Amino acid sequence: MSQVKENDTVKVHYTGKLKSGQVFDSSVDREPLEFTLGQGMLIPGFEKAVIDMKVNDKKTVDIPMEEAYGDINKELFHKVEKAQLPAEITPEVGLGLASRDAQGNEHQFRIVEVNDDNVIVDGNHPLAGQELVFDLELVEIK
Repeated sequence: MSQVKENDTVKVHYTGKLKSGQVFDSSVDREPLEFTLGQGMLIPGFEKAVIDMKVNDKKTVDIPMEEAYGDINKELFHKVEKAQLPAEITPEVGLGLASRDAQGNEHQFRIVEVNDDNVIVDGNHPLAGQELVFDLELVEIK
């Protein structure tokens, strides 16, 4: 029976959890995730965990933050004057915002603090700074 190797295209069912056990994403009630290893489309720890699996193999892996979304980068926190926000937005902690840079690239932020005249936004991935746990099941090697 063949094993997953670099550059294989695979289908995997997964459940992603925080160390606390809180589930943040799962493919269990939908189609399995299909991807080609080595293209950098997924976090490195997820891809490494799939290497050498065989069809129908199941395993649970701990992925350190360095192999997931990295540590929290303090440089991605920004103060934004409330006057710069669209008028229809009522700023509140947890609200997601998007902005475009001069090159037209979209960046995602979430509000982490609301003050009288400004808000503090965080541009880190929501799972940055977290160690993750994934339950994996290899469904297919294409």
